[in-house]
Amino acid sequence: MKSFVTAIASLATGYLVGAVGGYAAVQSLSSNTHDRAVEAAMTGAFVTGPLIAVLALVGWAFVNWFRRSRKPV
Repeated sequence: MKSFVTAIASLATGYLVGAVGGYAAVQSLSSNTHDRAVEAAMTGAFVTGPLIAVLALVGWAFVNWFRRSRKPV
């Protein structure tokens, strides 16, 4: 149960970091002048948020596997 909760926390944290980071990146880098806020919100919510969430879950799984494989016998 602890692993499940930490996996969900990893997903949620990764999504939040990705969504906010994607929003900020598009707001500062986009040359779009008439709907920059919509572009930033959609990119953060549907592209960078899920992408970073999946990467965070993969990172969590790798760290979890590495810790379990290094336990002394």
